[in-house]
Amino acid sequence: MVATKQLPTRAAVPEPLTWDLTKIYADQTAYREDVEQVKAALPAVTVLKAHFTDSADTVLAGIQGVLGLYRRLEKVAVYASLKSDQDTGNSTNAALDDQAGSLTAKVSAATAWFEPALLTLSPAQLDQFLDENVALRDYRHLLDTVRLQKGHVLSESEESLLAGAGDIFDASAKTFGVLNNADFDFPTVQDEAGNPVKLSQGLYGVLLESVQPAVRRQAFEALYKVYGQFRRTLASTLASQVKVHNFVAQAHHYPDARTAALAANQIPTSVYDSLVSSVDNHLDLLHRYVALRKKILGVDELHMYDLYTPLTKKPAVNYTYERAQGTALQALKVLGPDYLKHVKTAFNSRWIDVVENQGKRSGAYSSGMYDTAPYILLNWQDNIDNLYTLVHEMGHSMHSYLTTHNQPYQYGDYSIFVAEIASTTNENLLTNYFLAHETDPQMRAYVLNYYLDGFKGTVFRQTQFAEFEQWLHEQDAAGQALTADRLSKYYLQLNQRYYGDAVVSDPQIADEWSRIPHFYYNYYVYQYATGFAAASTLAERMTTNQPDAVKDYLGYLKAGSSAFPIDVMHTAGVDMTKPTYLDDAFKVFEERLDEFEQLVTK
Repeated sequence: MVATKQLPTRAAVPEPLTWDLTKIYADQTAYREDVEQVKAALPAVTVLKAHFTDSADTVLAGIQGVLGLYRRLEKVAVYASLKSDQDTGNSTNAALDDQAGSLTAKVSAATAWFEPALLTLSPAQLDQFLDENVALRDYRHLLDTVRLQKGHVLSESEESLLAGAGDIFDASAKTFGVLNNADFDFPTVQDEAGNPVKLSQGLYGVLLESVQPAVRRQAFEALYKVYGQFRRTLASTLASQVKVHNFVAQAHHYPDARTAALAANQIPTSVYDSLVSSVDNHLDLLHRYVALRKKILGVDELHMYDLYTPLTKKPAVNYTYERAQGTALQALKVLGPDYLKHVKTAFNSRWIDVVENQGKRSGAYSSGMYDTAPYILLNWQDNIDNLYTLVHEMGHSMHSYLTTHNQPYQYGDYSIFVAEIASTTNENLLTNYFLAHETDPQMRAYVLNYYLDGFKGTVFRQTQFAEFEQWLHEQDAAGQALTADRLSKYYLQLNQRYYGDAVVSDPQIADEWSRIPHFYYNYYVYQYATGFAAASTLAERMTTNQPDAVKDYLGYLKAGSSAFPIDVMHTAGVDMTKPTYLDDAFKVFEERLDEFEQLVTK
């Protein structure tokens, strides 16, 4: 009898394939010391509010005191989160993350006076203070950002109450995370060779790419059987999170949760509406691609689990992690030697946690803060998809690195709206690199297929998620119960509209909402789609050597939050207040769909 292949324990993973968190804290004693220092600083920060608005000097002291506290807190929180994610089944690490969450709520409560107090200053008073204190001018854009929130910031006591409940507000998302990453026991399935393998989040994506329909179907049905058993529980956690979003938006006097979420980055809701409208107008391209997929696969029925397998024979090249690093460096060479130097540092300094292990958080991300490396979590599988994931997350990490090394702490982060642009620009540069250098029709067709699937998954699929997310919040705001049956019924209808008549919307796909963590993130998903479209324009500018394209792009990576996101992107070469960048992206999709169709139908 063939033994079932198991994931390694955390302790069994070779050290070079793990991230080095000792660069944040040498040990947990050092971590606890910082935790205690954060706690000890709480009374002093609270005292600052008494004379905060007295003068330019006291305003400056208040700003620096609050930011200094958050800077230390962020280091604590990042460390705890990374430790927890590397093995979510480790109770000691989970306790660290819980502790950091509770500490964050306390800091939020202790600093809740800051914005209300700042907003008591008239524009004339604040301008006078800026004239009087040169050092205060370093915070001008930060002050302008806060001033734009006037009318949506509550009294000190009200903001303190809401901040103190932050840990409670996050409870549903945390419950989902524990279920999704640690508690769900997925069954054993068979891989392409007929070997029994324990299904996991990472392996699921690999099996859906199998050329064997039975393997894809088995993985699909096995995964959704688990989620189906818990769909009512997962509907409850999601509904509770949506209620939190709507409640907090209402409490801050926003008309709805979407407006509140987008206002945090000064993004007009028209950007969201333009995306949904533009995608809806181009669904014929998705329907055409899905129909082509059905034709190439030669199946009587095309199922949802058939949408991820490559339509061309896989190239002989196998992207091990080592080989992927070399290809990534070649593809990103257009960004210049300084950019590449930092990428090599990430590879060589253990900024990356590479392989999947038991209890490790699923998926991939880049995470860090001003005083840490921009760490990357992967769950590596030897395929081109993971190569794209690597350059995607490296885009985030290089964005973070260049921002923190070119901006002061107050501007050393960036909004999620611009974050996805850096990562997907890297993806587009990799695609452009392949299409510029590959002459083999088989490899070229494979890359085009990968690009089309990526566009499908990033622009079309994430906009589908955005529509569903908007529906969730609208239904709750209207007093409609978000039961599992209602969620699944609407999601199935939405899925059918997006993919058209050529694909069978399998009944299991109605429950797809139950396994998407991004629905807990409060209007995050739409930015994947807008980011990909903007990235398409930026990558095209750089690979066609348009004047100042690379310089402008690197300027965006270095800007951090020193200007509003829309303005940063306009400087980089994309006006995201107009639909032109979306039209340009769909044009590229159509051109590559045309070329792919010609290659595979010869």
